[in-house]
Amino acid sequence: MPLTRTTFGRVTLLLMAVGFAALLAVGVGLVWLVESSRGFSQAVTATQNVRLASVRVLSLMQDAETGQRGYLLTGDRSYLAPYEAAVAALPEALPDLARQVIADGGLAGPVEALARNAQRKLDELAHTIALAETGNREAALAAVRSGLGQASMQDVRAELAALETRSAGRLAARTAAVERSGRALLAGAALALALMFAVTFGAGLISHRYLRALERAEAATRVANEGLEARVAERTASLAAANAEIQRFAYIVSHDLRAPLVNVMGFTAELETSLGELRGLVERLQQEAPALLTPAIQAAVTEEVPEAIRFIRSSTERMDRLINAILRLSREGRRALKPERVELAALLDALLATMQHQLEEAGATVERQPSLPALVTDRLALEQILGNLIDNAVKYLDPARPGRITITAERRGTRIEIEVADNGRGIDPRDHARVFELFRRSGRQDQKGEGIGLAHVRALARRLGGEVSLQSTPGQGSRFRVILPAILAPEPAASEENYA
Repeated sequence: MPLTRTTFGRVTLLLMAVGFAALLAVGVGLVWLVESSRGFSQAVTATQNVRLASVRVLSLMQDAETGQRGYLLTGDRSYLAPYEAAVAALPEALPDLARQVIADGGLAGPVEALARNAQRKLDELAHTIALAETGNREAALAAVRSGLGQASMQDVRAELAALETRSAGRLAARTAAVERSGRALLAGAALALALMFAVTFGAGLISHRYLRALERAEAATRVANEGLEARVAERTASLAAANAEIQRFAYIVSHDLRAPLVNVMGFTAELETSLGELRGLVERLQQEAPALLTPAIQAAVTEEVPEAIRFIRSSTERMDRLINAILRLSREGRRALKPERVELAALLDALLATMQHQLEEAGATVERQPSLPALVTDRLALEQILGNLIDNAVKYLDPARPGRITITAERRGTRIEIEVADNGRGIDPRDHARVFELFRRSGRQDQKGEGIGLAHVRALARRLGGEVSLQSTPGQGSRFRVILPAILAPEPAASEENYA
Protein backbone atom coordinates (compact mmCIF):
# COMPACT_ATOMS: atom_id res chain seq x y z
CA MET A 1 0.00 0.00 0.00
CA PRO A 2 1.45 3.44 -0.92
CA LEU A 3 2.59 5.51 2.05
CA THR A 4 0.57 8.71 1.54
CA ARG A 5 1.03 11.87 3.55
CA THR A 6 -2.25 11.24 5.40
CA THR A 7 -1.23 7.69 6.24
CA PHE A 8 2.20 8.91 7.25
CA GLY A 9 0.67 11.51 9.60
CA ARG A 10 -1.68 9.01 11.19
CA VAL A 11 1.11 6.48 11.69
CA THR A 12 3.25 9.24 13.20
CA LEU A 13 0.59 10.16 15.74
CA LEU A 14 -0.06 6.50 16.54
CA LEU A 15 3.63 5.75 17.11
CA MET A 16 4.03 8.81 19.33
CA ALA A 17 0.94 7.87 21.33
CA VAL A 18 2.12 4.30 21.80
CA GLY A 19 5.61 5.45 22.79
CA PHE A 20 4.32 7.99 25.31
CA ALA A 21 1.85 5.50 26.76
CA ALA A 22 4.56 2.86 27.17
CA LEU A 23 6.96 5.33 28.82
CA LEU A 24 4.22 6.60 31.11
CA ALA A 25 3.32 3.03 32.09
CA VAL A 26 6.95 2.22 32.90
CA GLY A 27 7.32 5.40 34.95
CA VAL A 28 4.12 4.80 36.93
CA GLY A 29 5.09 1.16 37.46
CA LEU A 30 8.53 2.11 38.78
CA VAL A 31 7.08 4.67 41.20
CA TRP A 32 4.56 2.11 42.39
CA LEU A 33 7.27 -0.53 42.86
CA VAL A 34 9.41 1.89 44.87
CA GLU A 35 6.46 2.62 47.16
CA SER A 36 5.65 -1.10 47.43
CA SER A 37 9.28 -1.80 48.35
CA ARG A 38 9.13 0.83 51.07
CA GLY A 39 5.89 -0.66 52.40
CA PHE A 40 7.41 -4.12 52.42
CA SER A 41 10.47 -2.80 54.26
CA GLN A 42 8.19 -1.33 56.92
CA ALA A 43 6.33 -4.64 57.17
CA VAL A 44 9.59 -6.55 57.68
CA THR A 45 10.60 -4.05 60.37
CA ALA A 46 7.19 -4.34 62.09
CA THR A 47 7.40 -8.16 62.13
CA GLN A 48 10.92 -7.98 63.53
CA ASN A 49 9.78 -5.53 66.23
CA VAL A 50 6.93 -7.87 67.25
CA ARG A 51 9.39 -10.72 67.56
CA LEU A 52 11.88 -8.66 69.57
CA ALA A 53 9.14 -7.38 71.93
CA SER A 54 7.81 -10.93 72.33
CA VAL A 55 11.28 -12.29 73.11
CA ARG A 56 11.75 -9.53 75.69
CA VAL A 57 8.49 -10.36 77.49
CA LEU A 58 9.31 -14.07 77.55
CA SER A 59 12.84 -13.36 78.81
CA LEU A 60 11.48 -11.19 81.64
CA MET A 61 8.96 -13.85 82.66
CA GLN A 62 11.72 -16.48 82.69
CA ASP A 63 13.97 -14.16 84.75
CA ALA A 64 11.18 -13.69 87.29
CA GLU A 65 10.63 -17.46 87.54
CA THR A 66 14.38 -18.08 87.83
CA GLY A 67 14.70 -15.56 90.69
CA GLN A 68 11.75 -17.15 92.56
CA ARG A 69 13.18 -20.64 92.32
CA GLY A 70 16.66 -19.55 93.38
CA TYR A 71 15.24 -17.81 96.47
CA LEU A 72 13.03 -20.76 97.43
CA LEU A 73 15.93 -23.20 97.10
CA THR A 74 18.56 -21.14 98.93
CA GLY A 75 16.67 -18.65 101.07
CA ASP A 76 19.18 -16.02 99.88
CA ARG A 77 17.41 -12.78 98.93
CA SER A 78 20.15 -11.90 96.43
CA TYR A 79 18.57 -14.49 94.11
CA LEU A 80 15.44 -12.28 93.92
CA ALA A 81 17.31 -9.61 91.88
CA PRO A 82 16.19 -11.03 88.45
CA TYR A 83 12.62 -11.35 89.79
CA GLU A 84 12.49 -7.77 91.03
CA ALA A 85 14.02 -6.42 87.78
CA ALA A 86 11.49 -8.39 85.69
CA VAL A 87 8.53 -7.19 87.82
CA ALA A 88 9.72 -3.60 87.35
CA ALA A 89 10.21 -3.94 83.56
CA LEU A 90 7.07 -5.92 82.61
CA PRO A 91 4.63 -2.97 83.02
CA GLU A 92 6.58 -1.26 80.21
CA ALA A 93 7.32 -4.35 78.10
CA LEU A 94 3.72 -5.59 77.80
CA PRO A 95 2.27 -2.26 76.47
CA ASP A 96 5.25 -2.00 74.10
CA LEU A 97 4.39 -5.47 72.73
CA ALA A 98 0.77 -4.36 72.27
CA ARG A 99 1.91 -1.28 70.32
CA GLN A 100 4.16 -3.37 68.04
CA VAL A 101 1.38 -5.90 67.34
CA ILE A 102 -1.08 -3.14 66.42
CA ALA A 103 1.57 -1.44 64.23
CA ASP A 104 2.02 -4.78 62.44
CA GLY A 105 -1.72 -4.94 61.71
CA GLY A 106 -2.67 -7.27 64.57
CA LEU A 107 -5.34 -6.95 67.31
CA ALA A 108 -4.92 -5.91 70.94
CA GLY A 109 -7.09 -8.77 72.27
CA PRO A 110 -4.41 -11.49 72.21
CA VAL A 111 -1.96 -9.18 73.99
CA GLU A 112 -4.56 -8.48 76.70
CA ALA A 113 -5.01 -12.23 77.19
CA LEU A 114 -1.24 -12.56 77.42
CA ALA A 115 -1.15 -9.81 80.07
CA ARG A 116 -3.76 -11.64 82.17
CA ASN A 117 -1.80 -14.91 82.02
CA ALA A 118 1.41 -13.06 82.86
CA GLN A 119 -0.27 -11.42 85.85
CA ARG A 120 -1.49 -14.82 87.13
CA LYS A 121 2.06 -16.11 86.89
CA LEU A 122 3.43 -13.06 88.70
CA ASP A 123 0.75 -13.42 91.41
CA GLU A 124 1.78 -17.05 91.89
CA LEU A 125 5.44 -16.01 92.13
CA ALA A 126 4.68 -13.23 94.61
CA HIS A 127 2.54 -15.60 96.75
CA THR A 128 5.29 -18.24 97.05
CA ILE A 129 7.93 -15.62 97.81
CA ALA A 130 5.69 -14.14 100.52
CA LEU A 131 5.21 -17.60 102.12
CA ALA A 132 8.98 -18.14 102.13
CA GLU A 133 9.61 -14.74 103.69
CA THR A 134 7.24 -15.58 106.59
CA GLY A 135 9.21 -18.76 107.18
CA ASN A 136 6.63 -21.10 105.65
CA ARG A 137 9.05 -22.47 103.01
CA GLU A 138 7.37 -25.88 102.80
CA ALA A 139 4.02 -24.28 101.92
CA ALA A 140 5.78 -22.21 99.25
CA LEU A 141 7.40 -25.31 97.72
CA ALA A 142 4.07 -27.11 97.84
CA ALA A 143 2.50 -24.26 95.90
CA VAL A 144 5.25 -24.60 93.27
CA ARG A 145 4.71 -28.37 93.07
CA SER A 146 0.98 -27.86 92.50
CA GLY A 147 1.70 -27.01 88.83
CA LEU A 148 -0.46 -23.90 88.73
CA GLY A 149 2.55 -21.68 88.06
CA GLN A 150 3.84 -24.04 85.38
CA ALA A 151 0.46 -23.97 83.64
CA SER A 152 0.41 -20.16 83.71
CA MET A 153 3.91 -20.06 82.23
CA GLN A 154 2.89 -22.48 79.45
CA ASP A 155 -0.09 -20.22 78.67
CA VAL A 156 2.25 -17.23 78.44
CA ARG A 157 4.57 -19.10 76.07
CA ALA A 158 1.62 -20.24 73.94
CA GLU A 159 0.24 -16.69 73.68
CA LEU A 160 3.66 -15.32 72.68
CA ALA A 161 4.14 -18.07 70.10
CA ALA A 162 0.69 -17.35 68.65
CA LEU A 163 1.51 -13.62 68.36
CA GLU A 164 4.74 -14.40 66.47
CA THR A 165 2.98 -16.93 64.22
CA ARG A 166 0.25 -14.45 63.26
CA SER A 167 2.86 -11.74 62.58
CA ALA A 168 4.88 -14.14 60.41
CA GLY A 169 1.71 -15.05 58.52
CA ARG A 170 0.98 -11.40 57.77
CA LEU A 171 4.57 -10.95 56.52
CA ALA A 172 4.26 -14.04 54.32
CA ALA A 173 1.03 -12.68 52.78
CA ARG A 174 2.71 -9.32 52.10
CA THR A 175 5.74 -11.08 50.64
CA ALA A 176 3.56 -13.09 48.27
CA ALA A 177 1.76 -9.92 47.20
CA VAL A 178 5.09 -8.13 46.54
CA GLU A 179 6.37 -11.09 44.53
CA ARG A 180 3.22 -11.21 42.40
CA SER A 181 3.37 -7.47 41.85
CA GLY A 182 7.08 -7.62 40.99
CA ARG A 183 6.55 -10.34 38.41
CA ALA A 184 3.63 -8.43 36.90
CA LEU A 185 5.66 -5.23 36.77
CA LEU A 186 8.62 -7.03 35.20
CA ALA A 187 6.39 -8.42 32.48
CA GLY A 188 4.79 -5.01 31.98
CA ALA A 189 8.16 -3.25 31.84
CA ALA A 190 9.47 -5.76 29.31
CA LEU A 191 6.38 -5.23 27.15
CA ALA A 192 6.60 -1.44 27.47
CA LEU A 193 10.29 -1.36 26.57
CA ALA A 194 9.65 -3.66 23.64
CA LEU A 195 6.93 -1.25 22.48
CA MET A 196 9.25 1.74 22.87
CA PHE A 197 11.99 -0.01 20.91
CA ALA A 198 9.46 -0.94 18.23
CA VAL A 199 8.24 2.69 18.10
CA THR A 200 11.80 4.02 17.68
CA PHE A 201 12.68 1.42 15.09
CA GLY A 202 9.34 1.85 13.32
CA ALA A 203 9.76 5.63 13.20
CA GLY A 204 13.14 5.30 11.52
CA LEU A 205 11.90 2.59 9.17
CA ILE A 206 8.78 4.50 8.12
CA SER A 207 10.83 7.68 7.63
CA HIS A 208 13.27 5.69 5.52
CA ARG A 209 10.46 4.16 3.45
CA TYR A 210 8.83 7.52 2.98
CA LEU A 211 12.14 9.08 1.96
CA ARG A 212 12.79 6.30 -0.55
CA ALA A 213 9.31 6.76 -1.99
CA LEU A 214 9.95 10.46 -2.37
CA GLU A 215 13.31 9.79 -3.99
CA ARG A 216 11.69 7.43 -6.50
CA ALA A 217 9.03 10.03 -7.22
CA GLU A 218 11.74 12.66 -7.74
CA ALA A 219 13.61 10.41 -10.18
CA ALA A 220 10.42 9.64 -12.10
CA THR A 221 9.60 13.34 -12.26
CA ARG A 222 13.06 14.21 -13.56
CA VAL A 223 12.84 11.59 -16.34
CA ALA A 224 9.23 12.31 -17.30
CA ASN A 225 9.57 16.10 -17.28
CA GLU A 226 13.10 16.63 -18.57
CA GLY A 227 13.22 19.98 -20.30
CA LEU A 228 10.13 21.32 -18.53
CA GLU A 229 11.98 23.59 -16.20
CA ALA A 230 8.98 25.14 -14.53
CA ARG A 231 7.34 21.82 -13.67
CA VAL A 232 10.64 20.39 -12.43
CA ALA A 233 11.12 23.39 -10.15
CA GLU A 234 7.57 23.00 -8.82
CA ARG A 235 7.99 19.28 -8.15
CA THR A 236 11.40 19.87 -6.58
CA ALA A 237 9.88 22.37 -4.16
CA SER A 238 7.16 19.85 -3.27
CA LEU A 239 9.72 17.14 -2.64
CA ALA A 240 11.81 19.52 -0.53
CA ALA A 241 8.76 20.29 1.61
CA ALA A 242 7.99 16.59 1.99
CA ASN A 243 11.60 15.91 2.94
CA ALA A 244 11.43 18.68 5.53
CA GLU A 245 8.30 17.02 6.89
CA ILE A 246 10.20 13.76 7.24
CA GLN A 247 13.04 15.51 9.03
CA ARG A 248 10.55 17.26 11.31
CA PHE A 249 8.86 13.94 12.08
CA ALA A 250 12.16 12.22 12.91
CA TYR A 251 13.21 15.13 15.10
CA ILE A 252 9.88 15.35 16.95
CA VAL A 253 9.71 11.60 17.60
CA SER A 254 13.31 11.33 18.84
CA HIS A 255 13.30 14.66 20.74
CA ASP A 256 9.97 14.09 22.50
CA LEU A 257 10.83 10.49 23.41
CA ARG A 258 14.06 11.59 25.08
CA ALA A 259 12.39 13.44 27.99
CA PRO A 260 10.35 10.46 29.27
CA LEU A 261 13.35 8.21 28.61
CA VAL A 262 15.39 10.36 31.00
CA ASN A 263 12.59 9.91 33.56
CA VAL A 264 12.81 6.13 33.18
CA MET A 265 16.58 6.29 33.77
CA GLY A 266 15.99 8.43 36.86
CA PHE A 267 13.37 6.08 38.27
CA THR A 268 15.73 3.16 37.62
CA ALA A 269 18.43 4.87 39.70
CA GLU A 270 15.89 5.50 42.49
CA LEU A 271 14.84 1.87 42.35
CA GLU A 272 18.48 0.78 42.70
CA THR A 273 18.80 2.98 45.82
CA SER A 274 15.65 1.48 47.34
CA LEU A 275 16.90 -2.00 46.50
CA GLY A 276 20.07 -1.32 48.47
CA GLU A 277 18.02 -0.38 51.53
CA LEU A 278 15.82 -3.44 51.09
CA ARG A 279 18.89 -5.68 50.76
CA GLY A 280 20.20 -4.28 54.06
CA LEU A 281 16.93 -5.11 55.80
CA VAL A 282 16.98 -8.64 54.40
CA GLU A 283 20.58 -9.11 55.61
CA ARG A 284 19.52 -7.91 59.07
CA LEU A 285 16.57 -10.26 59.00
CA GLN A 286 18.85 -13.14 58.00
CA GLN A 287 21.08 -12.46 61.01
CA GLU A 288 18.42 -11.79 63.63
CA ALA A 289 15.45 -13.90 62.53
CA PRO A 290 16.43 -16.28 59.71
CA ALA A 291 13.21 -18.26 60.16
CA LEU A 292 11.24 -15.32 58.76
CA LEU A 293 13.36 -15.10 55.59
CA THR A 294 11.93 -17.32 52.87
CA PRO A 295 13.92 -18.38 49.75
CA ALA A 296 11.42 -16.47 47.63
CA ILE A 297 12.18 -13.20 49.47
CA GLN A 298 15.92 -13.71 49.16
CA ALA A 299 15.65 -14.57 45.45
CA ALA A 300 13.46 -11.52 44.77
CA VAL A 301 15.91 -9.14 46.49
CA THR A 302 19.20 -10.65 45.25
CA GLU A 303 18.28 -11.96 41.78
CA GLU A 304 14.90 -11.08 40.28
CA VAL A 305 14.70 -7.33 40.99
CA PRO A 306 18.42 -6.68 40.16
CA GLU A 307 17.94 -8.62 36.92
CA ALA A 308 14.90 -6.50 36.07
CA ILE A 309 16.89 -3.32 36.75
CA ARG A 310 19.75 -4.51 34.50
CA PHE A 311 17.22 -5.29 31.74
CA ILE A 312 15.59 -1.88 32.01
CA ARG A 313 18.95 -0.09 32.02
CA SER A 314 20.37 -1.95 29.00
CA SER A 315 17.14 -1.40 27.05
CA THR A 316 17.00 2.33 27.84
CA GLU A 317 20.69 2.75 26.92
CA ARG A 318 20.10 1.06 23.55
CA MET A 319 17.05 3.23 22.94
CA ASP A 320 19.09 6.33 23.84
CA ARG A 321 21.68 5.40 21.21
CA LEU A 322 18.95 4.90 18.58
CA ILE A 323 17.34 8.24 19.43
CA ASN A 324 20.74 9.99 19.17
CA ALA A 325 21.28 8.38 15.76
CA ILE A 326 17.90 9.59 14.48
CA LEU A 327 18.62 13.09 15.84
CA ARG A 328 21.97 13.19 14.00
CA LEU A 329 20.32 12.20 10.73
CA SER A 330 17.56 14.76 11.29
CA ARG A 331 20.00 17.60 11.99
CA GLU A 332 22.15 16.75 8.97
CA GLY A 333 19.09 16.69 6.74
CA ARG A 334 18.10 20.19 7.86
CA ARG A 335 21.57 21.72 7.44
CA ALA A 336 21.99 24.00 4.46
CA LEU A 337 24.71 22.85 2.03
CA LYS A 338 27.56 25.30 1.39
CA PRO A 339 29.35 24.63 -1.92
CA GLU A 340 33.06 25.51 -1.88
CA ARG A 341 36.21 24.37 -3.63
CA VAL A 342 37.59 21.31 -1.86
CA GLU A 343 41.06 19.91 -2.54
CA LEU A 344 40.44 16.20 -2.10
CA ALA A 345 44.09 15.45 -1.28
CA ALA A 346 44.24 18.01 1.54
CA LEU A 347 40.89 16.88 2.95
CA LEU A 348 42.00 13.23 3.02
CA ASP A 349 45.37 14.07 4.60
CA ALA A 350 43.66 15.97 7.41
CA LEU A 351 41.10 13.20 7.89
CA LEU A 352 43.75 10.46 8.03
CA ALA A 353 45.80 12.48 10.51
CA THR A 354 42.88 12.50 12.95
CA MET A 355 42.50 8.71 12.51
CA GLN A 356 46.21 7.87 12.85
CA HIS A 357 45.87 6.38 16.33
CA GLN A 358 42.96 4.19 15.22
CA LEU A 359 44.95 3.01 12.18
CA GLU A 360 47.99 2.16 14.30
CA GLU A 361 45.91 0.18 16.79
CA ALA A 362 44.38 -1.84 13.94
CA GLY A 363 47.81 -2.36 12.30
CA ALA A 364 46.47 -0.89 9.05
CA THR A 365 48.12 1.18 6.34
CA VAL A 366 46.39 3.63 4.01
CA GLU A 367 47.55 4.28 0.46
CA ARG A 368 46.03 7.16 -1.45
CA GLN A 369 46.47 8.20 -5.03
CA PRO A 370 49.24 10.87 -5.17
CA SER A 371 47.29 13.23 -7.41
CA LEU A 372 43.63 13.74 -6.58
CA PRO A 373 41.14 16.07 -8.29
CA ALA A 374 39.39 19.02 -6.68
CA LEU A 375 35.64 19.56 -6.68
CA VAL A 376 33.10 22.15 -5.64
CA THR A 377 30.87 20.62 -2.96
CA ASP A 378 29.89 20.79 0.70
CA ARG A 379 33.09 20.17 2.66
CA LEU A 380 31.42 18.84 5.84
CA ALA A 381 29.21 16.37 3.95
CA LEU A 382 32.14 15.05 1.90
CA GLU A 383 34.28 14.74 5.04
CA GLN A 384 31.51 12.72 6.74
CA ILE A 385 31.12 10.43 3.72
CA LEU A 386 34.84 9.62 3.51
CA GLY A 387 35.24 9.46 7.30
CA ASN A 388 32.46 6.86 7.61
CA LEU A 389 33.85 4.74 4.76
CA ILE A 390 37.42 4.75 6.12
CA ASP A 391 36.19 4.10 9.66
CA ASN A 392 34.17 1.09 8.45
CA ALA A 393 37.17 -0.21 6.51
CA VAL A 394 39.33 -0.06 9.67
CA LYS A 395 36.67 -1.65 11.90
CA TYR A 396 36.06 -4.63 9.63
CA LEU A 397 39.62 -5.58 8.67
CA ASP A 398 40.59 -9.24 8.77
CA PRO A 399 42.91 -9.85 11.79
CA ALA A 400 44.46 -12.82 9.92
CA ARG A 401 46.42 -10.46 7.60
CA PRO A 402 47.82 -6.90 7.68
CA GLY A 403 45.15 -4.34 6.89
CA ARG A 404 45.48 -2.32 3.71
CA ILE A 405 43.16 0.51 2.64
CA THR A 406 43.45 2.17 -0.78
CA ILE A 407 41.84 5.49 -1.77
CA THR A 408 41.65 6.64 -5.40
CA ALA A 409 39.68 9.29 -7.28
CA GLU A 410 39.15 10.16 -10.95
CA ARG A 411 37.24 12.79 -12.90
CA ARG A 412 34.80 11.42 -15.51
CA GLY A 413 33.21 14.27 -17.41
CA THR A 414 31.16 16.36 -14.99
CA ARG A 415 31.45 13.86 -12.18
CA ILE A 416 34.09 12.67 -9.71
CA GLU A 417 34.43 8.98 -8.78
CA ILE A 418 36.04 8.34 -5.37
CA GLU A 419 36.84 4.75 -4.39
CA VAL A 420 37.71 3.39 -0.93
CA ALA A 421 38.91 -0.24 -1.06
CA ASP A 422 40.11 -2.59 1.70
CA ASN A 423 41.28 -6.18 2.14
CA GLY A 424 38.99 -6.85 5.12
CA ARG A 425 36.30 -9.42 5.83
CA GLY A 426 34.11 -8.57 2.88
CA ILE A 427 30.31 -8.55 2.71
CA ASP A 428 28.02 -11.34 1.55
CA PRO A 429 26.41 -10.48 -1.83
CA ARG A 430 22.97 -10.96 -0.30
CA ASP A 431 23.68 -8.05 2.05
CA HIS A 432 25.03 -5.55 -0.49
CA ALA A 433 21.74 -3.68 -0.58
CA ARG A 434 20.71 -4.01 3.06
CA VAL A 435 23.94 -2.52 4.50
CA PHE A 436 22.78 0.86 3.15
CA GLU A 437 19.45 0.58 4.95
CA LEU A 438 18.80 2.26 8.29
CA PHE A 439 19.55 0.06 11.36
CA ARG A 440 20.73 -2.85 9.15
CA ARG A 441 24.12 -4.56 9.50
CA SER A 442 25.86 -7.54 7.91
CA GLY A 443 27.98 -10.41 9.18
CA ARG A 444 28.92 -11.15 12.77
CA GLN A 445 28.16 -8.29 15.13
CA ASP A 446 31.42 -7.97 17.08
CA GLN A 447 31.87 -4.22 16.52
CA LYS A 448 30.01 -1.34 18.10
CA GLY A 449 27.42 0.37 15.93
CA GLU A 450 23.71 0.82 15.31
CA GLY A 451 23.56 0.36 11.52
CA ILE A 452 23.59 4.12 10.83
CA GLY A 453 26.92 4.85 9.08
CA LEU A 454 26.34 3.55 5.54
CA ALA A 455 22.73 4.74 5.50
CA HIS A 456 24.09 8.19 6.42
CA VAL A 457 26.72 7.94 3.66
CA ARG A 458 24.12 7.15 1.00
CA ALA A 459 21.77 9.91 2.24
CA LEU A 460 24.61 12.48 2.10
CA ALA A 461 25.78 11.31 -1.32
CA ARG A 462 22.28 11.60 -2.74
CA ARG A 463 21.83 15.01 -1.19
CA LEU A 464 25.03 16.11 -2.93
CA GLY A 465 23.53 14.88 -6.20
CA GLY A 466 25.50 11.64 -6.33
CA GLU A 467 25.32 7.96 -5.43
CA VAL A 468 27.31 5.29 -3.62
CA SER A 469 27.75 1.64 -4.65
CA LEU A 470 29.45 -1.46 -3.28
CA GLN A 471 31.46 -4.36 -4.67
CA SER A 472 32.58 -6.98 -2.16
CA THR A 473 33.61 -10.63 -1.84
CA PRO A 474 33.59 -12.38 1.55
CA GLY A 475 37.12 -13.04 2.77
CA GLN A 476 38.73 -10.75 0.18
CA GLY A 477 37.60 -7.22 0.96
CA SER A 478 35.19 -4.46 -0.07
CA ARG A 479 35.21 -1.61 -2.56
CA PHE A 480 32.93 1.43 -2.06
CA ARG A 481 32.54 3.83 -4.97
CA VAL A 482 31.12 7.34 -4.42
CA ILE A 483 30.08 9.27 -7.53
CA LEU A 484 29.55 13.02 -7.03
CA PRO A 485 29.04 15.98 -9.34
CA ALA A 486 32.25 17.96 -9.83
CA ILE A 487 30.27 21.14 -9.15
CA LEU A 488 27.42 21.00 -6.63
CA ALA A 489 24.26 22.67 -7.85
CA PRO A 490 22.84 25.20 -5.34
CA GLU A 491 19.85 24.00 -3.32
CA PRO A 492 16.48 25.69 -3.82
CA ALA A 493 15.73 28.25 -1.13
CA ALA A 494 13.76 26.75 1.75
CA SER A 495 12.33 28.31 4.85
CA GLU A 496 14.10 27.50 8.09
CA GLU A 497 11.97 25.79 10.72
CA ASN A 498 12.67 25.51 14.43
CA TYR A 499 11.90 22.02 15.67
CA ALA A 500 13.17 22.45 19.21
